[in-house]
Amino acid sequence: MLKKAFGVDCLSDRQIFRWHKAFAEGREGENRTGRPSTSSSDDNVKRVGDLLNTDRRVHLISETLNITKTIVHEIVSESLGMRKTYI
Repeated sequence: MLKKAFGVDCLSDRQIFRWHKAFAEGREGENRTGRPSTSSSDDNVKRVGDLLNTDRRVHLISETLNITKTIVHEIVSESLGMRKTYI
């Protein structure tokens, strides 16, 4: 059925059995280089919180910490529970 769906790009039955056995015996995915899978780590939450005390501009915090503005906004609103106030 897999070969019908994926054609030549499909893993062989033998390879599937090898992978299944490896993970059943406790193999875990390997660490990868680059940006972490989530930038909302405890360390980043603390660093964003510290920077908010000196400068509240999201784009500057994003550039300083090398994380996206979306993640900075998520940390500020969800992790730190802060909201924009209008005067």
